[in-house]
This record gives sequence, C-alpha cells and structure tokens, in this order.
Amino acid sequence: MANLDFDRLAWRKSRRSVNAGDCVEMAADGRWVGVRDSKDLSGPVVVVTVDHWRDFVSGVRTGKFDLT
Repeated sequence: MANLDFDRLAWRKSRRSVNAGDCVEMAADGRWVGVRDSKDLSGPVVVVTVDHWRDFVSGVRTGKFDLT
C-alpha cells in the first residue's frame, strides 16, 4: 500500500447525493479504494481493498446495514 497518491485520482460522490454536505466520496486506483469526507478534502482517507469495497457496496444495496 506504500506510495498511494489519491490526490492524482478522480474523486466521486454517489449520484444519490443531494448536496446536503453529509457525503463521502471515493477514488480507486485498481487495487485500493480511498474514502474521505467530502467536506474535508484535506482530511484523512480511509483505504480498503477493491474487494472489501465491493462487499461493502453490495451490503448497502441489499440493506445489510439498514437500521431497524
């Protein structure tokens, strides 16, 4: 994971984002995915593998993390 430079990548937010300011955005380089707070672009970046990101997105889509 050394030498990751997410500043050179294109960051994007969900199409479902409504510009309320409470968003995260992601950037991927093929092996790694960076996730950051869209309100704090110079803040920390959480880095996960592409496989973990796919598992997370799948869980979101199927309601795995929905509050009951």
